[in-house]
Amino acid sequence: MAVLTCDLFSDSLARGTTITVVLPQSTEEQIGVEALEAVEEVENAGPPPVLYLLHGLSDDHTAWTRYTSIERYATQRGLAVVMPAADRSFYANEAHGHRYWDWVSEELPRVVGEFFRVSQAPEDTFVAGLSMGGYGALKLALTHPDRYAAAASLSGALDVAFIAGQPDRDELVGRVWDHEITPENDLFALLEAAPSVPPLHVSCGTEDWLLRANRRFLAAAEARGVDVTADLRPGGHEWALWDAVVQDVIAWLPLR
Repeated sequence: MAVLTCDLFSDSLARGTTITVVLPQSTEEQIGVEALEAVEEVENAGPPPVLYLLHGLSDDHTAWTRYTSIERYATQRGLAVVMPAADRSFYANEAHGHRYWDWVSEELPRVVGEFFRVSQAPEDTFVAGLSMGGYGALKLALTHPDRYAAAASLSGALDVAFIAGQPDRDELVGRVWDHEITPENDLFALLEAAPSVPPLHVSCGTEDWLLRANRRFLAAAEARGVDVTADLRPGGHEWALWDAVVQDVIAWLPLR
């Protein structure tokens, strides 16, 4: 695989920003990496499928490559991975800040298609994220279900109305949502209103403070008849868990 750091200007954000990109690379002499048959198959078939992988509240575009072996996991399936920086925005058009929703939902896919050789087909496009990024991933999939073949949340902050009620999050909620969670920012409202929903993978550690919100979302998705895979296993809000779960998520993706 090849790992690239791309510094670019975003019109949505009206500022410079950065993305980390992992691209499939077929190799023969690399020691310690499995034979890249999946990469060779993808190369023969055309541009590789792409996973947009979103970071959490305290992280940035480097977190997934620093704390997991995402490059190695993606290699095994010939998958390109795009990891944008989104600050502490909850991937929203912040009430008092920048238009991160416009960036990640509209401008980023267009820029990736212009800069890199990856598939633009919805059936080859996936989105996942952890914590804040889990919320962002499901919001993308529920708002634009025709653009993604599957979506995954790892320990996602899925109930933003609950988060909005926490006193220690007052500054964050004010800056991002101006203290009002409207339906277009509420995953439960989006789930109810979506004309269709792609397959979902929802995971959380059983010692995570977000477990209750994840259980509630799973129940709502199942009631809606969504194809949802639940993965509730021992663990907290921690990278040791996410490194393990992301491997299962990548194996679960319905790659063609």
